[in-house]
Amino acid sequence: MSSRDQISRDEVAHLAKLSRLAVTDAELDLFAGQLDVILGAVARVGEVAADDIPPTSHAVPLQNVFRPDELRPGLSQEQALSGAPASEDGRFRVPQILGEEQ
Repeated sequence: MSSRDQISRDEVAHLAKLSRLAVTDAELDLFAGQLDVILGAVARVGEVAADDIPPTSHAVPLQNVFRPDELRPGLSQEQALSGAPASEDGRFRVPQILGEEQ
């Protein structure tokens, strides 16, 4: 672990004030310990990253697998509209939700 100072109660209180959080004295002690653990974990991740390791987005190589793009029969307009509660001029008719926009 790197040599760094632990986060203080005053720093936690300052962060809480900036975040507009009301915290008790007990919470200041608790949060100071928790934030110190988080900062330690982040510091360890920084130590692991090496210049000779290329950045990656995934741990293992990925390849998208798509099915062939083939034309398949679909519903006709009449079939698609047959189950609709209302249709008009070959389209689904829905209730108007906005005012007239012309």
